[in-house]
Amino acid sequence: MNEKELQVAEKIKGMLVENLRIPEEELDYEIALFGDGIGLDSVDSLEIISCIDSEFGVAMTGVAKEHFFNITALTKYVVEHME
Repeated sequence: MNEKELQVAEKIKGMLVENLRIPEEELDYEIALFGDGIGLDSVDSLEIISCIDSEFGVAMTGVAKEHFFNITALTKYVVEHME
């Protein structure tokens, strides 16, 4: 990851810890956020969408689920769509 991606990834990680109350020690950039990984659900995905829109100005409503797989995938999507 380059410096910009690393900054975005850290903000996303912090958002997940703060807003979804995921213990920070359970999160790394590659762990799956849904299913057998962290175990988030569709309600959690709405919170992620809202936070990313607020923090980065990137709309994620209707975005394919592979962009939500892990922090790295979220970061890549956000960086590609930032204004």
